[in-house]
Amino acid sequence: MKSAVIVFPGLNRDRDMIAALTQISGKAPATVWHQDAEIPDVDLIVIPGGFSYGDYLRCGAIAARSPIMDAVRAKAASGVNILGVCNGFQILIEAGLLPGALMRNMSLKFVCRDVKLEVTNADTDFTRGYSQGQVINCPVAHHDGNYFADSETITQLEDNGQVAFRYAENTNPNGSINDIAGILNTKKNVLGLMPHPENLIEAAHGGTDGRALFSGLLGRAA
Repeated sequence: MKSAVIVFPGLNRDRDMIAALTQISGKAPATVWHQDAEIPDVDLIVIPGGFSYGDYLRCGAIAARSPIMDAVRAKAASGVNILGVCNGFQILIEAGLLPGALMRNMSLKFVCRDVKLEVTNADTDFTRGYSQGQVINCPVAHHDGNYFADSETITQLEDNGQVAFRYAENTNPNGSINDIAGILNTKKNVLGLMPHPENLIEAAHGGTDGRALFSGLLGRAA
């Protein structure tokens, strides 16, 4: 699997993502700077977490307007899988690649802990490594992860199987509507989620529940 990681100033999870992709795929991903205009021919593009541009204005708002995002949109339209984690999820929403908004956590505090996630749609490239309804562990670390959308959008997401992950067992850390932790676009080749699967891929991390997301993608893209 060929992959690329988009790097913005202020990110702090890009190295974690690069390490995860390298370990699982056996190939180091290409790194693409936010001011670049092109992305190489890859099977997966990842926007990792952190605090792009210091989270000024709104989280992800400045990054979403960087030159590279035109190329990300074009790749998404052509069917390339796009993954945005935490700040990457925020950037995908601000770029118009996913619907809704990510607001301040209901507690108004930064949260950093493990949560439980239910796999609510296992029939996608991103989730094929899991079983439908499986509950996994995954860490979160964010201040603005409270997912919200209007009722029409929520109905569409639920009816079309666009909710990929949901907080389970009363572990919702941010007040997200319907316990939504991760959503897909209508074509299901763009996934944004707040938790960090890249930080739970080997026993040294305390578990491997995040690994199947990447290994499932690897099995899909030769």
